[in-house]
Amino acid sequence: MKYSRNIFTNKYLCGVCALLLTLAFLSRASAAEISATTADGYAIPQPGRQFIFPRDHGSHPDFAIEWWYITGHLFATNDAQFGFQATFFRRALVPPGATNNSSSAAFGNDQIYLAHMALVDKTSGQFLFQEKLNRDGWDASSSTNTLDVRNGNWSLRLAPPKKDSSEIIELQASVGADITFALNLIPKTPLVIFGTNGVSRKAADPSASSHYLTFPRLSATGTLTLAETNLAVTGEAWMDHEFSSSQLGAGQVGWDWLSLQLFDGRELMAYRMRRSDGSTDPFSTVAWIDAKGQVHQVGPDQFKWAVLAHWHSPKSGADYPSQVRLEAMNPAMGKTEIFIVQPFVADQELTGRVGGVGYWEGACRVLDENKKEIGRAYMELTGYCESMSGKF
Repeated sequence: MKYSRNIFTNKYLCGVCALLLTLAFLSRASAAEISATTADGYAIPQPGRQFIFPRDHGSHPDFAIEWWYITGHLFATNDAQFGFQATFFRRALVPPGATNNSSSAAFGNDQIYLAHMALVDKTSGQFLFQEKLNRDGWDASSSTNTLDVRNGNWSLRLAPPKKDSSEIIELQASVGADITFALNLIPKTPLVIFGTNGVSRKAADPSASSHYLTFPRLSATGTLTLAETNLAVTGEAWMDHEFSSSQLGAGQVGWDWLSLQLFDGRELMAYRMRRSDGSTDPFSTVAWIDAKGQVHQVGPDQFKWAVLAHWHSPKSGADYPSQVRLEAMNPAMGKTEIFIVQPFVADQELTGRVGGVGYWEGACRVLDENKKEIGRAYMELTGYCESMSGKF
């Protein structure tokens, strides 16, 4: 944090120095006290991890949970506009070093893979999604050397490097029998790592944390096929990659998450860890990202999350926030900014028929306090169908 003024006397400076030294010592002591593994042997994110790429774009099977998450907005040559989601989940069933003695061990049941694909037509309001659940092996896999994840005929991979070319992430996906999309995603801003010293805390329990890697803005180009009609599309996307062994702490039931891509070139990420009484957990955060990829995070004492309207799902019976007002302190500018997030389509719910976890994930517009459109977003709302406790 930066102080806006420097009026300390020498006496106060000495006191501040002593305090900083004490906090540094306590921080090192706390880091040393974080267990390396959970009780059942899965890795817990550790401060100071040195990330190595492209290896860390790949899978981390020593952690229980991992996901690669892409959301974005696409624009076709016929003026049609779409939002899309592509998510690949990995879940370990057997801790590292343990032996799978089940009768089905030979069929690759050490890891299972869940994947979600969704497409929303912003004009017609049609929202379609598909889920796949497969075990490790012939049907699904993830490389530990680079980004190369697949589930059935869906895949997400880092293309082999070419001389004098940017990184290209290739997405091959479909939704049902009539919709396919093939996209090349190229980072427009640097990779960022959220959290403190490489660890994104989600709760008071240190094990409820993740390593959280993000490309906050990627250009997207490719082809979207709708019922045999091929559309050339361009747009922008956001990619999250998290690996952990627990995402929730005691008393937490879910989270509200936002990725904002503003027209002025800035990005924001926010997650509100939601407690069973509806309150905001102290380990919630808003992260501001500048054009150079520098991150400035603020806690819940410096942002407000207000629900302006709700949408009732006729399928799950859940009541989701349908319009949100985010008011957050921008530490780089020293002032509060207001963002109103409105879904393009109310029903963007994934009901979790295959994976067993229902949630809302949708394309949104971003307005300022004067109702001027200033960006685009994706919003994720979990724990409204049922508590996520014990699932993440």
